[in-house]
Amino acid sequence: MKRLTFLSEKTLWGRRLPALGLLVLLAGTSACGQQRPATHNHSMTTTTAYDRMLSLLYKNTVPTIQPKALATLLHEEPVSGRGNVLLLDTRTPAEYKVSHLRGARFVDFDTFRKLDLREVARTRPVVVYCTVGARSEQVGSWLREQGFRDVRNLYGGIFQWMNDGQGVVNAQGPTTDVHPYSVLWWPWLKTGNPVYEAK
Repeated sequence: MKRLTFLSEKTLWGRRLPALGLLVLLAGTSACGQQRPATHNHSMTTTTAYDRMLSLLYKNTVPTIQPKALATLLHEEPVSGRGNVLLLDTRTPAEYKVSHLRGARFVDFDTFRKLDLREVARTRPVVVYCTVGARSEQVGSWLREQGFRDVRNLYGGIFQWMNDGQGVVNAQGPTTDVHPYSVLWWPWLKTGNPVYEAK
C-alpha cells in the first residue's frame, strides 16, 4: 500500500516552489508517456510534459547524461577494466534506503558540501543523480567548483532511469520500489512502486 505524505512549506531543491504553483504546473501539462527526445538528432524531437517540467527546474550548469547512455557506460566498465565512473546518489538517507542505482555511493544532499573527496582524482568521471535531477545538479555544480572536470547529471534522475526500464537495488537486492520524494512528484514515476519507507 502506498503511503502518501504531503509536503510542508519547505525549500524544494534550492528553489522555493509553492505547492500550489507546482500543482498548477502538474495540472496544466498532461502526464504523458516518458518518450525521450532525440538529443543528437535535430530532425524530429518529442518533448514530453516531464521534459517541460525539468526545463523549469534545471539551470543547465552541469551537462546531462541520458539513462541509456549511463547504463551502457556502467555495463561496459567491467569489460574494459576501467571501473572509474564515480556514481553519486545525492538524495536523503530514507530515499537511498528504499532503492538506488547499483554501485552508487550515497551523498546526503543536506551535507554534500562537507564531502571529503581529497582521494578522488579530479579527472575521474562523476555522474550524480537524485529523484528528477534538480538536487543532483546543485551537487554537480559544486563538484565542478572543486575542480572535477567530467561531471554529468543523470537526466530525469532515478525516475527517468526507472521509466526507461533500468533497474535499482536496495539492501536486499533488486527491487521495483522507488522513493517518490513527495506526492507532487510521484505521478512522473511511470514504472516502479512508490514507497516512502524501506521494507
